[in-house]
Amino acid sequence: MEDPAREHILFVCTANVDRSRTAEDLYRDDPRFEVRSAGTAPFAKNPLTRELLQWADRVFVMCEKEDRHHTLIKLRFPDTDRPVVDLDVEDRWPRGDPELVRRVLRSLRPYLGAPRQKGDRRH
Repeated sequence: MEDPAREHILFVCTANVDRSRTAEDLYRDDPRFEVRSAGTAPFAKNPLTRELLQWADRVFVMCEKEDRHHTLIKLRFPDTDRPVVDLDVEDRWPRGDPELVRRVLRSLRPYLGAPRQKGDRRH
């Protein structure tokens, strides 16, 4: 059940297998956010839709330079106006790989802070 007070965060990569799913895994239990992930490719596990973009308060794409994630969102959904941040995380590691986790966390910390668990009282 969604909590309307929680910010909606969408993580986007190409296939929604490794990078965006890793980010979703990291922040899934964070009480500040409701998180989802999607992919820009037609074969993605969870393909990106207009509805997902409209649901999101903020969108984090994994790598504009190599994968053109932000460009694809603008081309396919020109009427969506959600803030998009490029994390510049290349598709080199499998889901949950320690190096992928390190890079995703380093890129997200300025925007979301470190992931928190329920009951964590840090501010």
